[in-house]
Amino acid sequence: MKLDAAFIAKMKEELSARKLDLIKELNIDAVKVTDEDYDAKFPNYGEKEDENAAEVATFEKNLSMEKTLEVSLFNVNKALKKIEEGKYGTCEKCGMPIDPKRLEAFPSATTCMECKKKSL
Repeated sequence: MKLDAAFIAKMKEELSARKLDLIKELNIDAVKVTDEDYDAKFPNYGEKEDENAAEVATFEKNLSMEKTLEVSLFNVNKALKKIEEGKYGTCEKCGMPIDPKRLEAFPSATTCMECKKKSL
């Protein structure tokens, strides 16, 4: 089942929009180091003990969010690269086509559902 050009164009548009959203989110709570690497910002609320505790709690939240967003950005960039290479929609594990319904639900999917189930 080969993906048609219109479907691939639609997925590229969705992935490109998602990429911009991820970058926007990362720039709120993190500082860009490279195109795919960000460092969570450490807030400065003051010098009091409760302010220091709030800083650490916020930083931990930012760090967790940064890692999640970075992984998402990496996967989106990977999918966009596959589109450019003509390899989009092919399972990385078995080489079979990924169901278009899976790609619509999760445009940066790298495996078909069968391989995904095996990895769980």
